[in-house]
Amino acid sequence: MPSLATHISSVPPSGIRRIYELAAELDGVISLGIGEPDLPVAPHILAAGSDAWLRDDTNYTANGGIPPLREAIVAKLARENSLDVDVEQVWVTTGATGALHLAMELMLAAGDEILIPDPGYTTFTMSARLIDAVPVSYALRAENGFLPDVADLERIVTSRTRVLLINSPSNPLGTVLDEGKLTELLAFAQRHDLWVLSDEVYEYFTYGPRHTSIASLDEDDRVFSAFSLSKTYALTGARVGYLVTPPGLARTMRTVQETTISCVNSPAQAAAVAAIEGDHSHVAEAREHYRGNLEAACALLDERGIRYLRPHGAFYLWVDMQHVAGGDVAGWAERFLVHERVAVAPGSAFGRSGEGWIRICVASTLADLLEGLSRLPAPGVPDGA
Repeated sequence: MPSLATHISSVPPSGIRRIYELAAELDGVISLGIGEPDLPVAPHILAAGSDAWLRDDTNYTANGGIPPLREAIVAKLARENSLDVDVEQVWVTTGATGALHLAMELMLAAGDEILIPDPGYTTFTMSARLIDAVPVSYALRAENGFLPDVADLERIVTSRTRVLLINSPSNPLGTVLDEGKLTELLAFAQRHDLWVLSDEVYEYFTYGPRHTSIASLDEDDRVFSAFSLSKTYALTGARVGYLVTPPGLARTMRTVQETTISCVNSPAQAAAVAAIEGDHSHVAEAREHYRGNLEAACALLDERGIRYLRPHGAFYLWVDMQHVAGGDVAGWAERFLVHERVAVAPGSAFGRSGEGWIRICVASTLADLLEGLSRLPAPGVPDGA
């Protein structure tokens, strides 16, 4: 048979999905590995999507999304993100994954470099490789609180660098970039004339620091921002996100959307309108549920003497397993799953700097979370995995 494009072999597989698929083959697994909200979708959102199906609202929509959804997003961005944008800057996508990939296609040609956080979400690297661009990692180190260091960025930027990708609140770290750090990163991008791609999927889930959109600080139209309804409204399978672009790209965006997805399915868009415009008490309840789970989990890890990064956002815990990982945390996570029936995401799935760490998703019942954490081997205790 003919060969695939040569660059396809450089796309790395997802280390998170590897654990997910292995866990699906086992019985009695406590699932703390995949970022799936454990709370139900609010009834008014389900009703809106259901009603759209029942009235046969299943035709094509405009490439950018149905007008009520785009208008709802514009109002939300002004209200909650301090972003004043036109409806033609808002493009409804297949989740934030689609938004991020679409943005990379717009900004990167083959061989161009994109600066990606390490640890950082898996598809950052995967998407860049898929379009034959070059992901260049910038290390987020424990001694810096796992926050970006502009001095490190200055050492790795080259004439081929085109994009700086940032993620706040961070998956997998739970870190939140404050306005001072965002201003510093934006100044770096300006010095080197880079685009900025901002992943803001977990914007609603912060605990203390308030989320700031870097585009609200942008004065020269260099920021693309990716958002999602998946985590906020527990709509992961509906696949609705959106990309906010700089002004003046509407004609290009219509063409690119047409060649990739045409449009997001119309019933999901109807549900998205209800989610954004409807009652948000369930979002506040979800945030408090995750906050409570995080506090209980941190207390248990403190009690057991297991090191971790205290999160200020998202719904993950970044936990140090270097005392048992032996330089291969992915292999250890598989053995731990098989022997202890607890699924965790190996830190190496998020980049080289994640070796020895694991990501714990706290979007579960408190009982499952604490039971799963109780099975982690503590320092100085023999590891049964």
